[in-house]
Amino acid sequence: MSRIGIIGGSGLDKMEGIKKAKEIEIDTPFGDPSGKFVIGNLEGKEVVFLPRHGVGHHISPSEINYRANIYGMKKLGVERIISVTACGSLKEDIRPLDFVVVDQYVDRTNHAREMTFFDQGIVAHISFSHPVCKELSELLYDAGYEASKSLRIKMHKGGTYINMEGPAFSTMAESELYRSWGMDIIGMTNLPEAKLAREAEICYSTLACVTDYDCWHPQYEIITIDMVIRNLQRNIENAKRILASVIKKLPQKRTCTCKDALKYAIITDKKLIPPKIKKDLDIIIGKYVK
Repeated sequence: MSRIGIIGGSGLDKMEGIKKAKEIEIDTPFGDPSGKFVIGNLEGKEVVFLPRHGVGHHISPSEINYRANIYGMKKLGVERIISVTACGSLKEDIRPLDFVVVDQYVDRTNHAREMTFFDQGIVAHISFSHPVCKELSELLYDAGYEASKSLRIKMHKGGTYINMEGPAFSTMAESELYRSWGMDIIGMTNLPEAKLAREAEICYSTLACVTDYDCWHPQYEIITIDMVIRNLQRNIENAKRILASVIKKLPQKRTCTCKDALKYAIITDKKLIPPKIKKDLDIIIGKYVK
């Protein structure tokens, strides 16, 4: 059964409104996910919710087990994931409390974050020029834009998210460098999710909640977590309303290319793929590798 995944970021470690909710622990070949998955009904659709930093926000961006989180979503039958994430703005016209539906990413992480299911005996090269699902992102933006009229919020269609390492915020020099590159917003978590979701043939889209102007802006030279959370809490109820609206409108069947992302991507000779890898990745590669 097709389900819709929601990954909650800073400030969203619980998702109220899910009916008949139950918590499920998932074992994965990649270790433990960020916590229990919450499965239930939202706006007549089955959803799976997971807080990426764990309940109570105890997992640092560099320490999130992204592979386990996305694998768990796949195992639970999720075909679409909407990520809700806090971010800083690198553009004057993207103001705190605005929302951005991201369409591109740039990687500036330097820790050993695991961003692929395909290593240690199997290689696959997915297409990632357009890293989010266009179909899902358009529906997400349309839902947000419609809601913006009553919520008095501003939606931005498209924007490049630069994924920094963290957990510290940017230096002034870094912030100015990213602005000179034409980046739009900055965050610490979404690129690994987008890559792994594509490998798992799951549609992925980001609803980014702008909390601050990063440190480049004269009014935001010192960024504090109190400032970030205060603004995020003001946005979180709006984010939930946008999520409810888009979930209600999602069609049952997908027509995008995300569902076939691995069709020509696996390059390893099938006879050489180790049996354990075939078993571990069966829910991802099973329709291509027997």
